[in-house]
Amino acid sequence: MVKSLRISLAASAALAFSALPSAAQVSDDVVRIGVLGDLSGIYNDLSGKGAIEAVKMAAEDFGGTVLGKKIDVVSADHQNKPDVGAAKAREWFDTGGVDLINDLANSGVARAVAGVAREKKRHIIVNGASNMGITNELCSPYAIHYAYDAYSLAHGTGKAVVEQGGKTWFFLTVDFAFGIGLEQQVSNVVRANKGRVVGAARHPLATTDFSSYILQAQASKAEIIGIASTGADAVNAIKAAVEFGATKNQKLAALLLWIEDVHSLGLPAAQGLLLTNAWYWDMNEDTRKFAKRFFDRVGKMPNMAQAADYSSTMFYLNAVKAAGTDDPDKISAKMREMKVNDMFTKDGYVRADGRFVHDMYLWQVKTPAESKAPWDYLKPVATIPAEQAFQPLSESTCPLVKK
Repeated sequence: MVKSLRISLAASAALAFSALPSAAQVSDDVVRIGVLGDLSGIYNDLSGKGAIEAVKMAAEDFGGTVLGKKIDVVSADHQNKPDVGAAKAREWFDTGGVDLINDLANSGVARAVAGVAREKKRHIIVNGASNMGITNELCSPYAIHYAYDAYSLAHGTGKAVVEQGGKTWFFLTVDFAFGIGLEQQVSNVVRANKGRVVGAARHPLATTDFSSYILQAQASKAEIIGIASTGADAVNAIKAAVEFGATKNQKLAALLLWIEDVHSLGLPAAQGLLLTNAWYWDMNEDTRKFAKRFFDRVGKMPNMAQAADYSSTMFYLNAVKAAGTDDPDKISAKMREMKVNDMFTKDGYVRADGRFVHDMYLWQVKTPAESKAPWDYLKPVATIPAEQAFQPLSESTCPLVKK
């Protein structure tokens, strides 16, 4: 009987031990997250320090460890150059021990890094780029497009402007993957709603003089000037449109406008503009609490990509914990089983193509009289339900999607 009891106790102990995450399940004794963003260029304010701090906040809130191992956060500047971003991703994956790359502001960079992630079988989460290739031809089990994309922007701002009567469009488009993809998606929406695209002018990234482009837009006689750029490019385009009197006879559609852009423009110039965002700091008590903590660290309110950097990092760490390992394939499987309920979204989930699905929101910039405090810039117009906000799975060209 004593012998039987000893055998039983030994078996129970072995079973209990096997259920615990072991040190061997984290391959290099650390879970390392790389924030690859724009730290010095045109998108620095939209990515930059804010993205790094958001990821650090998530690591801290998670407790600083996962599966008993330290969570380490590193960062690098991709300089808005796809080759630089891809080289850094390759270095991080090959020798830097990075398990996840987050943020990835700039569509050209995000596309390049997605290719490296697929080759190396390591995770990336895209929060600062809109190009839909991430969930189409470049899709993999290791890439998640989290915050927004060109489809959601087009079916938010673009559709709303068309429905308000803006039937003829001329685009001012930044000439790389982001702007071209956004112009294409909005053009599809315009034509689907019996509108017409009468022309487009493409400009380099970080353009400061928009005078010739605005003159082309005015000469087109289009009802709507669609600004398919963001950050300083969008701000400079809007300022030029006002300066040259384009807004007297034509309306502006800012297709990706951030809270920092509104801050830079000022409410007198930005008032009335429609914009589509996944998140706004003043939505509810949870968003306000996060925003205050972020503001105390960064000195400004967070934008939707920075909120998504935090949320998606927590999502990844919870998947690591649930999988009991840092094995990328097992983490990918867990991510597609889990739902996200946090200050960023409710009931968010990852589809087979890597698209993180959640509600999007149409906002309008307040008038100066409506704004009651610093950074009080937006008022809600409409909710775009999750199932309508993103490209239907049936239209995806991702080979992971079963049809």
